[in-house]
Amino acid sequence: MLVHREEHRSHRIGWLRAAVLGANDGIVSTASLIVGVAAAEPTRASVLVAGMAGLVAGAMSMAAGEYVSVSSQSDTENADLARERSELAGTPGAELDELTGIYVSRGLDPGLARRVAEQMTAHDALEAHARDELGISETHAARPVQAALASAATFAVGAALPLGVAAVAPLARVIILVSALSLLFLGTLGAIAARAGGASTVRGALRVTFWGALAMAATAAIGRAFGTVV
Repeated sequence: MLVHREEHRSHRIGWLRAAVLGANDGIVSTASLIVGVAAAEPTRASVLVAGMAGLVAGAMSMAAGEYVSVSSQSDTENADLARERSELAGTPGAELDELTGIYVSRGLDPGLARRVAEQMTAHDALEAHARDELGISETHAARPVQAALASAATFAVGAALPLGVAAVAPLARVIILVSALSLLFLGTLGAIAARAGGASTVRGALRVTFWGALAMAATAAIGRAFGTVV
């Protein structure tokens, strides 16, 4: 018998979002910081110290931010599940009617919807209500630690790219080389992320490159405006 296999990308949403956000922020913020400091014409040591500080602080900030944010989502999901569990224990008939109504609203006739609701309830009532009433599934469940580690690690990797360029580039050309190569890194990241998510690689590359260029231009202008000594 021929087995029909389908490959879906929705299981990647949790880690892919955190990873792309971390790497993108690492490149943009660190490159912008380096460009802004270099625009004030400091020493190489100042540029590298600023870049390293941005890498460490940014990675920790991303980890903390993702953990707190996703933990809040997880707390909300757990509270909803606890409430649903209580309702299933206290008013199972009303919950069955509710599940039936959900299936009717999705296109099933009332008789079939009732039978489906009864079978789903018999199999795992809480799972059925979590998925079909609350929109919570194992695929999309909040995972705070995973999100925090992915964001911190990818931020550090992303930040290391412009920092490495700043470390080896001639000081007089730091701004142009960091900017150009960081935009190349961003475009590549956007294309890879879009491909992993099944979207247009060109669109993915262009949108992150645009915002990265805007951020670096803004910090370079600030560095020029505030003088030559940092």
